[in-house]
Amino acid sequence: MAAEPLPARPSISADGAAVLDPQARLAWARCVEGMAWTGKFCRGTPQLMSLPQALAHARGRSQADGLAWRLPRVQELQRLVERGKQAARPAGPDPLLFPDTPRELFWSATAQLGGRASNPYNYGTVMRGGGGEAPSAAMLGWAVHLGSGAAHGDVSKSSRLLVRLVRTLD
Repeated sequence: MAAEPLPARPSISADGAAVLDPQARLAWARCVEGMAWTGKFCRGTPQLMSLPQALAHARGRSQADGLAWRLPRVQELQRLVERGKQAARPAGPDPLLFPDTPRELFWSATAQLGGRASNPYNYGTVMRGGGGEAPSAAMLGWAVHLGSGAAHGDVSKSSRLLVRLVRTLD
């Protein structure tokens, strides 16, 4: 028996705890980390984490659930905001799919956006120590504001931000 085709629009998983986006081939945790799906709402207190804590949390949840949860990329988080705009709602994720989502900064796994090649023989690169990036770049991460969709690449990795996990659909 062939598997049923997935609907083109995002839908709720059978247990209600995930949002399935077949176009992007992603399954999103319905609630922000620290909150839990009750069957009607996301309840609890959103957990704030540094980027290293968020990455470790995703690994821990993957081991506990047996599913490959991870932090989303910048473009994936921005897609949630864009879908909300398309639905003629206030900017941000669709509240029917993602209830009780704070319109704040969320961590992304993106390490670099719009990367450019670095010439190791360039005088400026040599003077900065080789990598072509500012020395502080290793201390910064990317986050997306889920109210506006704006991406910020200047966020200290020690900043405590919100986390929403995602995984690839099988």
